[in-house]
Amino acid sequence: MNITVVLEILVVVGAIIMGVRMGGMGLGLWGVAGVGILVFVFGMPPGTPPGSAMLIIIAVITAAGAMQAAGGIDFLVQVATKIIQRNPKQLNYIAPLVSFVFTVAAGTSNIFYPLLPVIYQTAYDNNIRPERPLATATVANVYGITCSPVSAAMAALIGLIAVEPYNFSLGKVLMITVPSALAAIIVMAFVQNHIGKELADDPAYQEKLKAGLIAPPKSESKSGEPLPELPKGAALSAYLFLAGVVLVVLTAFPAFQQMVPDGEGGTVAVSATTIIQIIMFVVALLIVIFTKIEPGSIPKQSVFGSGIIAVLALFGVAWLADTFVAFYNDQIVAMLSDVATAAPLMFAVAIFILAALTTSQSATTRTLIPIGLSIFPAVGPIVAMWQALSGVLFLPANGTQLAAVAVDETGTTKIGKAVVNHSFMIPLLISTLVAVGVGLVISQFV
Repeated sequence: MNITVVLEILVVVGAIIMGVRMGGMGLGLWGVAGVGILVFVFGMPPGTPPGSAMLIIIAVITAAGAMQAAGGIDFLVQVATKIIQRNPKQLNYIAPLVSFVFTVAAGTSNIFYPLLPVIYQTAYDNNIRPERPLATATVANVYGITCSPVSAAMAALIGLIAVEPYNFSLGKVLMITVPSALAAIIVMAFVQNHIGKELADDPAYQEKLKAGLIAPPKSESKSGEPLPELPKGAALSAYLFLAGVVLVVLTAFPAFQQMVPDGEGGTVAVSATTIIQIIMFVVALLIVIFTKIEPGSIPKQSVFGSGIIAVLALFGVAWLADTFVAFYNDQIVAMLSDVATAAPLMFAVAIFILAALTTSQSATTRTLIPIGLSIFPAVGPIVAMWQALSGVLFLPANGTQLAAVAVDETGTTKIGKAVVNHSFMIPLLISTLVAVGVGLVISQFV
């Protein structure tokens, strides 16, 4: 490895680090700056930005933004709140499952934030250590992203594997990720049930309670409080969005291709990326028409804004990675092939580490999955190991983690002095091992 290659690697790594430090759309901006240095300083030909994946994300966040503007996300949150509050004694299992299901349906982590106070208060009022359900629900939220037909990470994956010569459909991806994620959630919830002391035996919490820094648990939960009134079209917008999600899943099956006429009595093959874009843009239109929201309100929604940040991050980092990887493709594939041949699970480790460093599931997908496709003879095991994107929670820099820590007034959910010894680490590592392991088994039959 000569000095030029070392400097080029430093540019790639440095751009990612600076982007993570800046936060938000900074990851995408620094990624593009890195591309500029590689192209104009080191003479590399620019790579190819992930256009299809970016268009899918834009289509999905447009529909999700329309749903949010109509009150649909608030409606879904109210449904989730009722489910959580009706099952307080089983909260350690109910909370992560609700987090998972609703994230799968919405395709975004945004739906999780309003649930955090509900999970905390329900746990505290029932003398349950809040760390347990808060940590598992936060981790489960990540698997909701890798199981959602309309998440940004799934868009990046489908754009790579649903095309020739792989033709690995969304339906097959979900057949691997959904059952393995559910198994991971149940196992981590069982283990987390035994993590930490009960509140009555926790000295740090008891000191806060005696000092009056925190109010004592209420004998009754707040489930009896009336929920805020929603706009008339709230439920309808949620149903339209969920119908679009279901339709996206159905289009993943071959029978759907036989329903697309070519105008000459036959059928025409339409790519999965195109189908998803059409469906979600139409869903957005239907929500606008039937709920009578102003189209101009869609870009003002938080889910739309966070989605645009995801697009920029994917654009910058993926373009940066593609520029570097394409230039050294033969050398990188040869090196990783040797490693993967000796220890195939090292590919999952690589996904976990890059996800931790970039904190971007879609950018990690676009960077490493093409390399995996060059190494492994089958797509199924790659999809199983793709769930190691849970590594985004390895460092306590994710918004959901920080929000979970902030909402827990008892102090049981925390970030340790060593940074990585945070409340989410044990459920994260356990769930990742189970999700990847079960996924690899299932992939042999898909």
